[in-house]
Amino acid sequence: MSETVHIRYEDAAFRSLAARAPEIFAGELVPAVTEASLFAEREVKERTPTSGAGTLRDSIGALPVTISGTAITGGVGTSLSYAAAVELGSKPHWAPIAPLLDWVQRKLGLTGEEAESAAQAIQFKIAARGTEGQFMFRDGFAHVEPFVRGLLKAASERAAARMSAE
Repeated sequence: MSETVHIRYEDAAFRSLAARAPEIFAGELVPAVTEASLFAEREVKERTPTSGAGTLRDSIGALPVTISGTAITGGVGTSLSYAAAVELGSKPHWAPIAPLLDWVQRKLGLTGEEAESAAQAIQFKIAARGTEGQFMFRDGFAHVEPFVRGLLKAASERAAARMSAE
């Protein structure tokens, strides 16, 4: 996806904790970021439209957690090029007929000339108006943000408690 949504959690003690004991900090935060990414994955997938084939929905997944300095990053994404157009919508364009025909057959249960006619009508509509965004990533992340903030706060508090105990 070309669109990125960030949920940033940081408080005054956060950087200090990460710098003082990076192993403890990462030991608590990596599992929390992993859990947050998996939760976000579920929410995004639930909001992703499907024709019944589930290709886009199945392609969405939690990204591996990375550590760079004091930043611990996770996320959700897909490698399918058309995901951005589904997320954000598209300007008018001439859509290829084959995926539209497949969609009409799966979603509307039409076959033969009836399916071709419906697919062409959709193709003309997209050429005239474009498509509306579904915002499954934006809305999925918005839904999980309070939960993610809570996970990260609890993880940083556990890291602080472990550092105090040592």
